[in-house]
Amino acid sequence: MADDLPLSAEFPHADEAQWLALAEKALDGAPLSRITTKTEHGVPVKPLYRAPDWAPDASGIPGAGSFIRGARPINDAYLPWDIRQVVSHPDPSQAADHVMEALEGGASSIELRIDAAGEHGVVARSAADIDRLLRGVKLDLAPIALEAAGASSTQGIELAAILAASLGSGDAAEARVAFNVDPIGALARTGALLASVTEELEQAATFARDIATEFPHATALRADSRPVHEAGGTEVQELAYLIAAGADYVRALMTAGVDANAACRAILFTTSVGADYQIEMAKLRAARRMWGRVATAFGATGPAAGMNLQAVTSRRMLTRRDPWVNILRNTAACFAAGVGGADIVTVRCFTDAMGLPGKLGRRLARNTQIIAQEESSLGKVVDAPGGAWAIEKLGDDLAKAAWDLFQQIEREGGLAHALELGAFQTGVADARNARMKAAARRKEPITGVTDFPLLAEEVPAIETVNLPAIVRRAAEASGRAPANRSWSALKAAARDKATLADLSRTADEGGAEAESFWPIRIAEPFERLRDLADQRTSAGRAPRIFLAALGPLAEHSARVQFAQNYFMAGGLTAVPAAGDAAALEQAAREASCQLACLCGSDKRYAAEAVEAAKALKRAGVARLYLAGKPGELEAALREAGVDEFIHIGVDVLASLEKAHAELGLTA
Repeated sequence: MADDLPLSAEFPHADEAQWLALAEKALDGAPLSRITTKTEHGVPVKPLYRAPDWAPDASGIPGAGSFIRGARPINDAYLPWDIRQVVSHPDPSQAADHVMEALEGGASSIELRIDAAGEHGVVARSAADIDRLLRGVKLDLAPIALEAAGASSTQGIELAAILAASLGSGDAAEARVAFNVDPIGALARTGALLASVTEELEQAATFARDIATEFPHATALRADSRPVHEAGGTEVQELAYLIAAGADYVRALMTAGVDANAACRAILFTTSVGADYQIEMAKLRAARRMWGRVATAFGATGPAAGMNLQAVTSRRMLTRRDPWVNILRNTAACFAAGVGGADIVTVRCFTDAMGLPGKLGRRLARNTQIIAQEESSLGKVVDAPGGAWAIEKLGDDLAKAAWDLFQQIEREGGLAHALELGAFQTGVADARNARMKAAARRKEPITGVTDFPLLAEEVPAIETVNLPAIVRRAAEASGRAPANRSWSALKAAARDKATLADLSRTADEGGAEAESFWPIRIAEPFERLRDLADQRTSAGRAPRIFLAALGPLAEHSARVQFAQNYFMAGGLTAVPAAGDAAALEQAAREASCQLACLCGSDKRYAAEAVEAAKALKRAGVARLYLAGKPGELEAALREAGVDEFIHIGVDVLASLEKAHAELGLTA
């Protein structure tokens, strides 16, 4: 088709064979597989995709068919996707101010993260607290979502009753609420449920059925794959978990008497998105492809078979060190979510890894999306990557790989039962270990932490709170327990000023247990080293390493920069010097560093490294490194005093831990 365009007609026709010939020439005869990468789960990513990789009409059209291209035929011109901001300040009064700040600042919906203990969210324990949180909010215009966090993770239905009790009947009829009850997610995060899996699913399904008439614009349940992502899982594991959770909930809803269309509409799907926007866009398409097939198999038809999808920027990718780089990570993830077709996007604050976000962090999280929509016009084209061979094919490959894992989960009795068995968690743990090893070797670089670290960084402000005082002011149990566990009884008790403690259940002897998913941040092991180094620096004894450069600048600059970057990742300040063995020995004595690293060209190493190493050892260096691979010189260099060789592919984290041990930097 491109040859029909006048501009392209001016260029000679090129076919794939010509490209392959040029590629092989550039690779010096090596196979194309050399530049074919793989996703975390081993799905191939080719260097070039062409028309034969994807049938032109295989994805259908937006708003129809399998809904791969989204559930809507056209985007809202004013709000292409819902800009949702999380409010989590422990103090309900302060959190209420944050709600209004977010809505007035451009957010289109709010997610209230509730934790009765206050460690992970708002201390909201009663309908009065919710009233205070939502004062002035018009729920028919601004959707409200709940997230039961921390100590409240297993209290989703009770929190829903408290929210419902704070609304009048008229408000409920118009309110757009996402209750986000998710017992499977609670099991994944905490490792325990108060009752058996079967009972928990039945209660969640009964709740969803009973609120349907009262809250016609609400979603009741949440299928949430973030526990897998944040624990280090692969994109394929995330997809399998997400679809399996949805399948468990639809089965439970249909058993409770809800028809397939209503059951599918009752679920909000939530997933994490990282900074690799090619993978993330393909992942979102794969999720829609898989769910369309599952929903149709349950009997859903029309728009009900389309996935209502929320994307939340990844927390595991965020850093506490040089957090300003997180702004760029969040921007890339936001791009992937918006262009990839998410209906709701939540951007985490760039200071998320540091603690409770300040005003700047909250504002940037909103404005990242506003700029994407209004200045970058990302939402003006429906399904922008639709028809792109690379995204379409990769999404299909991810879906096929995830489908195999999803079927395995189904054979184990569904996701909740599979979590009790534990094989799925083992797979995620294996992926996490591989990911952390890649980070330790800097194969998965972390800008600002493992690569190009900034020791004299400027730290953004975060908020501090007096949590004990906030918790003391919160309402305790009132003794107004519900008459029974029905939805109407829970709501009535909440209206009668019952608190979360009054509404909560006690654990059964047969409560479900499973290995929980423990969230990680990939940068954290390196950040711990930086913390130890900072403690020494604060005491006036900054940890240092002497960089001994051989030869002129043109010969040693690359390896000096490599070594400087390498050791700064552990918080070590470089003390550079250049010259021959005698000059370096003198400079090393003056610097009085326990650690030193030789840097130079391979040719210079062959001529001078042995003598230079001996000189540095005479100067009192306790541990000596050499930047580069030693090759045939290794035995001679070790005999001369070189203790370790640093180069691409080594375990940087383990190496830096040894350096810290040499310096006496211990926790």
